[in-house]
Amino acid sequence: MSSYSFEYPYILLLVFVFILGDILFRQKRASYYIPNLISKLKPIRSTSFIKVLLKYSMIITLLVSLASPIQTLQLPDKTQHSLDIVLSLDTSGSMSLNGFNELDYNQSRWSVVQDVASDFIKNRSKDRIGMVVFGDTSAVVSPLSYDNSAPLISLKNISIGLVGRSTALIDSLASASFLLENSLSSSRLIILLSDGDDTASKIPLEIILKQLDKHHIKVYTIAIGESNNNLLELISAKTNAKSFIANNKKDLDKVYKEISSLEANTHNRSTIKVIKYFYFYPLFISLLFALILAYISRNSENI
Repeated sequence: MSSYSFEYPYILLLVFVFILGDILFRQKRASYYIPNLISKLKPIRSTSFIKVLLKYSMIITLLVSLASPIQTLQLPDKTQHSLDIVLSLDTSGSMSLNGFNELDYNQSRWSVVQDVASDFIKNRSKDRIGMVVFGDTSAVVSPLSYDNSAPLISLKNISIGLVGRSTALIDSLASASFLLENSLSSSRLIILLSDGDDTASKIPLEIILKQLDKHHIKVYTIAIGESNNNLLELISAKTNAKSFIANNKKDLDKVYKEISSLEANTHNRSTIKVIKYFYFYPLFISLLFALILAYISRNSENI
């Protein structure tokens, strides 16, 4: 989509100033004061139509050039404005409980998370994905990377109790925000999943919330059951994101898909505004009119 306009359109109004000046201050009669030569001068002829036309053409094209004609193009932005996403996953002891998958009662909560989170990572191939796990403490197991095979391999090899069997939920946000604080992406996300209340964090929640706000990080939270839903709702609300509850594998799959749709390739809807300038064309034409006018004036009696 394109449109044509002037950067400084009000300059075109100066044409009326030139017209008014020409009407009010036009020389009515040419006169000479040259002693002893007046008898040799030829009669003065009125200004020719062609010279008036050239004069106004020169002025108008010069004003058009000064008004700066432009073409504005709205082009789709095809550059990669990827999202930076950190998955923060609970690997505490309670994640070993079975019964979360209604179709396979023997599958543990953590095994379900591995399956669903893997599908999510595969579907975000254009984004940078990182991963943090937490138990007694929190740890980065995969830094932000466009290579989604790295978090997939890490996720596959993580086991329950890797960093302890407690729940340092708030501390995990510190580790995740550390990965995102130098991000240049316009969208920085943490997807925090946990099935228990915070029992081991050493960093106050208020400090983490200030850190998240400083770096414009949104935190989507997923509660496995409702044991710590109030805390997760608070974190999401404070970061302008959304909180979810998943009571089984089907719910969890829907939650990750909803988050994916909420943050679905927003960069594909953006455009780049490109401005093309055309002032040099009327400027060249104005110069051409001026040269022709000068040539005609030099070869005529009317200067």
